[in-house]
Amino acid sequence: MVSELTAQSMGLVVLDMAGTTVADGGLVEQAFAVAAQELGVQPGSADHAAKLDYVRATMGESKISVFRYLFGEEALAQRANVAFEKAYGELVDGGRIAPVAGAREAIEELRGEGRTVVLTTGFARVTQDAILDALGWRDLVELTLCPADAGGRGRPYPDMVLSAFLRTAAVDGVRQIAVAGDTAYDMKSGVRAGAGVVAGVLTGAHDDAALRGAGATHVLGSVAELPAILRGVDA
Repeated sequence: MVSELTAQSMGLVVLDMAGTTVADGGLVEQAFAVAAQELGVQPGSADHAAKLDYVRATMGESKISVFRYLFGEEALAQRANVAFEKAYGELVDGGRIAPVAGAREAIEELRGEGRTVVLTTGFARVTQDAILDALGWRDLVELTLCPADAGGRGRPYPDMVLSAFLRTAAVDGVRQIAVAGDTAYDMKSGVRAGAGVVAGVLTGAHDDAALRGAGATHVLGSVAELPAILRGVDA
C-alpha cells in the first residue's frame, strides 16, 4: 500500500550498491590485486601494501580516480581500471555477490511508500550492469547511475546524487533527498548535495566514527533499517 507522502517527505532515496545494498565479500580487494599485478605491483611487496591501504581508505570513490592517484599516468590508470573491472566482473559472474540481508525488501518497502529509489556506484557501467544482472535487479529501481552517467566525477563529489535529483524530478528540493552508503565518501557526497538525510550503514567498509566524521546524520546497522528511519523523519 502506497503511503501519502507530503511535500516535505523524503521522496528520493539514493542508495550505494557494494557494501550497502550488495554484499561482495571483499571482491574489491581481490580485483585490485589482479589489476595491481597487471601493472607489475607484486603481492606481498611494500608497494602493494601501501596501494591496498589507499584502496581501503577510499572505498566508495570512483575507481578510475583511485587508479589515477595510485599510478599517476592516465594510460597506466586506464590500464589498471580495465583490469580491475574485468577481474571484478569475473568474480560477479562466478556468483560471488549477494544482496545485503533485507536490502531488496527495504527497497521494495521504500517504493511501496511512494518514494523514488536510485542505485549508485563507483564502478563503471559494465560492472554495475553485471551486478544488477547477477542479482536480478534490473527492474528493481527507477534509475541506476555510475560516475560516467553524471559527467564522470564520482564520490565524494555530489554529482550522482544531483543527477538523480534532476533526472527523476521526484522531489522539489534537495532537502527531500535521503542518501545511504557504507563509506565516508558516500557521506561526503550526500552532504555536498544538500541531502536532508545522510545515513551511514555498518555493513561495508567504514565504521561508525568514520561515517559520523564525514557528516552522517544517522548510522544504521544496515539499509534494512532505512524505511523506518525515513518514516520517522517524515513525521
